[in-house]
Amino acid sequence: MFDKILIANRGEIALRVLRACKELGISTVAVHSTADADAMHVRLADESVCIGPPPARDSYLNIPSLLAACEITGADAVHPGYGFLSENARFAEILRAHGIAFIGPSPEHIRIMGDKIEAKRTAARLGIPVVPGSEGAVTDDAAAQKIAAAIGYPVLVKAAAGGGGRGMKVARSAGDLDTALRTARAEAKAAFGDDALYIEKYLEKPRHIEIQVFGDGQGNAVHLGERDCSLQRRHQKVWEEAPSPGINGTEREAIGTRVARAMADLGYCGAGTVEFLYEDGEFYFIEMNTRLQVEHPVTEMITGIDLVNEQIRVASGAPLSVRQEDIVFSGHAIECRINAEDPQTFRPSPGVIRYYHPPGGLGVRVDSGVYQGYSIPPHYDSLIGKLIVSGKTRNECLMRLRRALGEYVVDGIATTIPLFQRLLGETDIVNGNYDIHWLERYLAQSGPDS
Repeated sequence: MFDKILIANRGEIALRVLRACKELGISTVAVHSTADADAMHVRLADESVCIGPPPARDSYLNIPSLLAACEITGADAVHPGYGFLSENARFAEILRAHGIAFIGPSPEHIRIMGDKIEAKRTAARLGIPVVPGSEGAVTDDAAAQKIAAAIGYPVLVKAAAGGGGRGMKVARSAGDLDTALRTARAEAKAAFGDDALYIEKYLEKPRHIEIQVFGDGQGNAVHLGERDCSLQRRHQKVWEEAPSPGINGTEREAIGTRVARAMADLGYCGAGTVEFLYEDGEFYFIEMNTRLQVEHPVTEMITGIDLVNEQIRVASGAPLSVRQEDIVFSGHAIECRINAEDPQTFRPSPGVIRYYHPPGGLGVRVDSGVYQGYSIPPHYDSLIGKLIVSGKTRNECLMRLRRALGEYVVDGIATTIPLFQRLLGETDIVNGNYDIHWLERYLAQSGPDS
């Protein structure tokens, strides 16, 4: 087992990793920008190192600074959390070259799954169902027209690199395709430095279903069920739950077993999430995230398995602590992402939290690094915390969520808490009857600037 882990992240995920390390008896090193000097994970860590000024490129994305922090403190492993360098194969390679463990999959697997075209090819080779689309990058507009005509409109034009909805455009007809290609290329080049695109069939009303997998790199892999992440705004997840209200146990076991077998065949090590669009009883692979997901707590709540603990164990060379037959799914869990944003316009709302009171009680968990008097910096993602509720049934979860949201007080900044309170009054949400476009339709009808 590792002696000291450097946590190469910030906010709630840094605190989440720190807690897991403490429970394993491992010393911790927090890194921080000058803007995060008073962050909770910095206060609680055994050691801390300032790695640069507020811009992420000069601090949390600064590989030389992170490597220097490892060497100064004697950290023998790095946990990257999510975002920042968590899916950067070069970072993992540099750590390996310096004898420092990267708590995540191999650089080779990060690189394969980080390229959407190669990831799709790999998924198909491993027997995972994929969305019909181009075999590789689309080289010119004429080729794109032929591919789109063969697939059938509407089609989705997507950047081969990156994610988060950037470089992604829908073309509903041949007349729309040229504009979609031009704008997607420009966005992809600006966001990722790579304007390679591919085309796939656009599904009209799918759900976004993701399968949590774990491998130990020793030929063993398991799945921990699915999460439904269909409530999204501009391709950013807002609400996640497990199990999905839209699929049944037979479907869950079939797709989970298929994905776990594929990860075992790949020799995958660590946590991973294989994401699908699901429509009319069929699953279609869209991408794989080779890291811990923001929404991992809902899986923890229905399985009782600490995913961060397991990440650390397998990265140290230990085999998986559970077999597939040991995993029992119990109850239901829902996560709401509480962002420092105006709930109507979604504009960021940085500032000082004058009063803070998180909810509590049976089945309520809050993953957050904020506290009363903490100043939300304007330099990073707007996520300030995650409210997770669990219960024996989905209905119990919904009632518990309503109660918890009513208790949650964050004064001094605007948050998205009122949005979730509104959603709980919608029949479709209560019935679990929604798809990946539902939230944007709802916002367009009910709120300004949505």
